[in-house]
Amino acid sequence: MELKATDRSGLLTYLCRQLEAFFPDGQDVRGELDRYLDQGLARVRHCINGVRIWRPESFDYLHSSQYTLFLYYLANSIWRDGGDLRLCTKLFYLNKTLNGIDLFYEIAMPKVFFIGHSVGIVLAKATYGEYLVLYQNSTVGKNHGVAPVLGDGVILYPNTAVIGRSTLGPRSYISQGVSVINSDTPGDCYVYQGEAGGLVIKPPKHDILSDFFRL
Repeated sequence: MELKATDRSGLLTYLCRQLEAFFPDGQDVRGELDRYLDQGLARVRHCINGVRIWRPESFDYLHSSQYTLFLYYLANSIWRDGGDLRLCTKLFYLNKTLNGIDLFYEIAMPKVFFIGHSVGIVLAKATYGEYLVLYQNSTVGKNHGVAPVLGDGVILYPNTAVIGRSTLGPRSYISQGVSVINSDTPGDCYVYQGEAGGLVIKPPKHDILSDFFRL
């Protein structure tokens, strides 16, 4: 995969300097980052290659959405392998600081998903299907300890929320400003906000998911 305007060593140094700037505690993280960097890059490569609007086999550390994904995949890779949890936490906070997203490293995210704008996205430890689309200020949250289940191909447009005992069927497209709270959707549908907090379900007019992904 092409690393735009840098190489592996340059990306490693860039990341080390970011962490040193935001967390000046003297911890030497270069060795641990070097150990897991290729895993993070391999996972973000797979994701980028699945997103239709992104150039395949090309990663740009100055592309906010791609860098958001990279920081998550890197932190999650370290955590899954039993690596340095303090470094995982720093990468989580770095992502939150730079990109405005609350995406904890323990959350199991899809192998391929797309972030339109990361600012204000908050994701709980829920179940996420493949080919997820997230836009700004979208929230997935628990209610009384119960987390939602999102099927494959779910789209959360800006300012949406999926909360509690909710199951979104595959290819449920949640329209802007809609809150799905302790409710289910059948899938293959647009979801709009109805009266008194209810949901209005309508069939999709075309396969919108193919606009986002190389399916």
